[in-house]
Amino acid sequence: MLHRVFIAVNLPESVKTELLSYQEKWRDLPCRWTAKENLHITLVFLGNTSDTELQETSKILRTVALRHSPFSVEFSRISYGPSAKEPRMVWVEGVASKELLNLQKDLSKVLLRDSVSTLHLTLGRLKEMEFRRIDPTERPDVEEEISISVPVNSIEIMESQLKRGGAEYSTVSSFTLHAS
Repeated sequence: MLHRVFIAVNLPESVKTELLSYQEKWRDLPCRWTAKENLHITLVFLGNTSDTELQETSKILRTVALRHSPFSVEFSRISYGPSAKEPRMVWVEGVASKELLNLQKDLSKVLLRDSVSTLHLTLGRLKEMEFRRIDPTERPDVEEEISISVPVNSIEIMESQLKRGGAEYSTVSSFTLHAS
């Protein structure tokens, strides 16, 4: 059986609740808003993975988690992304800490996959056809400075299942960070 998987950081409930409050500000925007339970930080996308590969990935992540201590990442802005000129989503941007970059570098090396280059959380994906119909001068201004700190105490293997209403994510395995 194949699983569509990625490596991620799950968010504390308090952060998810805070992020949902920002979604409310732009409810009129033609957007498929990310459900609370699907909010996460993607580190590395693996794609279609067999049961055997998934077991091997779990062994690898257990080892990687032992090499890294818990840390935090800071998110500072909500905007259209990945660019204001060609927006495809509403996202929360942050600056990758040294600890996050080291973790991503380690994951990329052992999994032989590229890590996600921009630290972000997807709040929603724009319905592009509807969004393009809105005159650019009439589009809601999605630009807000924020300050949200996300503790990173573990990394997860997440599975994405494509459903009619969009992707649904579930945690396959979780690995606590705890370098000695």
